[in-house]
Amino acid sequence: MATTEHMVEDKLMEQLQSFGYEKANINNEEKLITNLKTQLEKHNNTTFSPKEFERILNHLNSGTIFEKAKKLRSKFELCRDNGEIEYIEFFNMADWCKNRYQVAHQITIKGDSANRYDVTLLINGLPLVQIELKRAGVEIKEAFNQIQRYHEQSFRGTLFDYVQIFVISNKVNTKYFANNPKQSFEQTFYWSDEHNKKITNLYEFCEAFLKPCFLSEMIAKYVVLAQAKQIPMVLRPYQYYAVKRLVERVKNWSTNGYVWHTTGSGKTLTSFKASELISRMSDVAKVLFVVDRKDLDIQTIKEFNSFSPGSVDGTHNTKNLTKQLKDKNNKLIVTTIQKLDMAIKNERFYKEFAHLQDEKVVLIFDECHRSHFGKTHANIKRFFKNARLFGFTGTPIFKPNSVDGTTTADIFGQSLHRYVITDAIKDANVLGFSVEYIGKYKQKDEDVVLSDIDTQHLHNPQRIQKIANYILQIHDKKTKNRKFNALFATQSTKMAYEYYKAFQKLHHDLKIATIFTFAPNEGVDFEEEQKESEQIAKQKLEKAIQDYNRLFGTNYSTQDFYGYYADVQKRLKRKEIDIVIVVNIMLTGFDSPTLNTLYVDKNLKYHGLIQAYSRTNRLHDSTKPHGNIVCFQDLKHNTDEALELYGNKEAKEVVFQKSYMKQLQEFLSLLQELKEYVPTPYKVDDLASQEDTEHFVRLFRELLRKKVSLETFIEFNWKDLTIEEEEFNEYKSKYLDIYEEMRNKNQKDKESTPLAQLDFALELVREDYINYDYIIKLLASIKEQEGKKQYNTYVADFLKKFDTDARLRSKKEYIKRFIEHTLPKIETKEIEKHFDEFWDRQKEEFLQELAQKYHLNSNRLHEIIERYFYTDIFPQSDAIRKLITSKEAYDAIEAKTYFQKKRKLVEVLKEKIKEYVAIFEEW
Repeated sequence: MATTEHMVEDKLMEQLQSFGYEKANINNEEKLITNLKTQLEKHNNTTFSPKEFERILNHLNSGTIFEKAKKLRSKFELCRDNGEIEYIEFFNMADWCKNRYQVAHQITIKGDSANRYDVTLLINGLPLVQIELKRAGVEIKEAFNQIQRYHEQSFRGTLFDYVQIFVISNKVNTKYFANNPKQSFEQTFYWSDEHNKKITNLYEFCEAFLKPCFLSEMIAKYVVLAQAKQIPMVLRPYQYYAVKRLVERVKNWSTNGYVWHTTGSGKTLTSFKASELISRMSDVAKVLFVVDRKDLDIQTIKEFNSFSPGSVDGTHNTKNLTKQLKDKNNKLIVTTIQKLDMAIKNERFYKEFAHLQDEKVVLIFDECHRSHFGKTHANIKRFFKNARLFGFTGTPIFKPNSVDGTTTADIFGQSLHRYVITDAIKDANVLGFSVEYIGKYKQKDEDVVLSDIDTQHLHNPQRIQKIANYILQIHDKKTKNRKFNALFATQSTKMAYEYYKAFQKLHHDLKIATIFTFAPNEGVDFEEEQKESEQIAKQKLEKAIQDYNRLFGTNYSTQDFYGYYADVQKRLKRKEIDIVIVVNIMLTGFDSPTLNTLYVDKNLKYHGLIQAYSRTNRLHDSTKPHGNIVCFQDLKHNTDEALELYGNKEAKEVVFQKSYMKQLQEFLSLLQELKEYVPTPYKVDDLASQEDTEHFVRLFRELLRKKVSLETFIEFNWKDLTIEEEEFNEYKSKYLDIYEEMRNKNQKDKESTPLAQLDFALELVREDYINYDYIIKLLASIKEQEGKKQYNTYVADFLKKFDTDARLRSKKEYIKRFIEHTLPKIETKEIEKHFDEFWDRQKEEFLQELAQKYHLNSNRLHEIIERYFYTDIFPQSDAIRKLITSKEAYDAIEAKTYFQKKRKLVEVLKEKIKEYVAIFEEW
């Protein structure tokens, strides 16, 4: 007999009770609150009068999820009825095992909709862990989607805002994540053991993760409240083990060590948490987190100041560092290795903090394979005589790539914990790579050959111009029509500028910038020599910066190099720049999920190669299946050598995406299966049951994924797919029809069917090239067809494009209206002006009709939508209720009771606001 979800839940309840959780008979919000009072009284060894508990509830109920997470960790100053003050604890942070533990299941909360949750773990009466279950065979993402729906429908404004960790499972796969309503499924994690072996089975996960004492420690010590982002974050297993090892090493004050966690695995969060926990130790005088100057980017500053406000000094003024070192109350400091070196070498500075020389000081070095093999590191080590030194790196230095024979282990001692690139890819914490070699050599059948690119004469102007032109031809394909962007790694400052000028000579609308340092040692990290003098390099960069200033209206110069550097990073992350040409800078330490392509005309090897490739492999969504590496030099041997050093025996199989031909065969096999199931798109309408429809959705979704991956290859040709594009789009339209039908049904009756919960991965059916500019161009082409026989067919084909994109479907009727009523009356040159005016009128009419129909405050409606659009924070139910100005609004709602009408109207208004944004604000 198949195991049902109910059976999985019952077994889980039994297991949790065996751990010491008391079973609580709670099935609604009223009982949840009553139980909270009892548990808080027991935990604080007191009793509360009704008015006292009401004050506690008022305190707990106000604020955002982030603010509530802070309240959980602090005490509440309760004014007793007799005027006395007592401090009430909600969670014992210091002695985390001394809390009260309960488990409940099937709690129903009636928010905007009534939802019943599977299994809830309560600590001191507060729901701090929520477990959502699916039966085996159901995608675990459906449990994630269900929680996202709960956030919208019933969590918000209740005690479930206090959930710190969510757990989702279909019995065979189990993941956990922090309480952040805006996160994606990619931010959910498997737990693992110290050796990175995943623990996926639900009951094994519970044994490892959900025992009361361990779970409380995770909440107390390993959930981080990120101030800048206003979200809680929970450590992944390898981060947890690394921090534990490092803290233990400091407690014993034994030897040094380093943590080898691959690039992109979240070393900043790991190192911060280690730094923070060590700084709490009373016998440690200072904790210094030390980075290389070029890695102290705006993101690092934001993140560390987010975790520990005031810890980062981003200035170049060594006096500020001296003040921080002198201040005994400032235990955690983030600084650059260059500034620290200046401080300890200058008597004027170091006499202010000379007392630290013999005290317990912990120095944690980020990316410890750089800047730590010369005099600077030796100076720091010599000054802090009683210090312990720890390093974090994604690419340690070993014998094959040692610096004068010195390795990371020689400097820092043994590795404390390892999490290599193959571990991260297997865990889906980073992406793999698709590496293509372009040149007059030919590696494999699937590699594209550009026979006249000469790799022997790198500075040949014709070669450089040819490669620049080639990049322009493939860039949109590689970046999914500029949904993503790219770095271009070049051999030297001279070559970087030559490429920059080459792109300027070509006709294109890409935004291209360049950045490189002009000091003589620019190439030290990659064992290259600077090819030209500092003065010449500086002059070239100055010219490029002036171009940048004209492009973006900025005012940088080489005198403000780091200001320019920070601005380039910021604009690249915002997708305001398409390609940045670099030499070394930004090939390490720079992270951006929107970066998916690296063009390479540089002799990368070992750690430099892995670091550079890893700029492209941050998670984004399903449309980013891997990082794209396009090499204009033969790096095949170097790539294999680097992977052997930094991966394991199976690294190639894990790290590299399958070839174009192999992926094409998988696509064709799936297509055949689809065709056997539904021979034509119109046969989808004949599917008899929800199970049949669900099978079609899963098949076609996988086909979409394969197509997205294939499209990133240079040799991609639609003819290879053996299906006409029009027929494929008809299948896609049917796929979206099912999505729309299920979404509307779910909104109407809130029944949670398996099909309604299925993930449709809508990003896979978004046609990124169909944007505002594209539509204006097509409207102009339609105008040119007026009076011709094929006009109606031309219009129909144009409107069909909207059926294959979930984002554009809602716009279709409005575009059609413009074509029928406005386009015939205007000239081609006036299209953009009249379309803008038409669109603005439609926006205003939509809001006016909405306000009139439901008696809403029109000004406040505009404010709410504008705030939602710019902050991406959806308005809460209370804010929407305040829009309603008359009880007559409820007359338009069909429901039995007045209470039901109120609740349903809020749901209707939420959907209307979403509809407005989808139609008018998203292009």
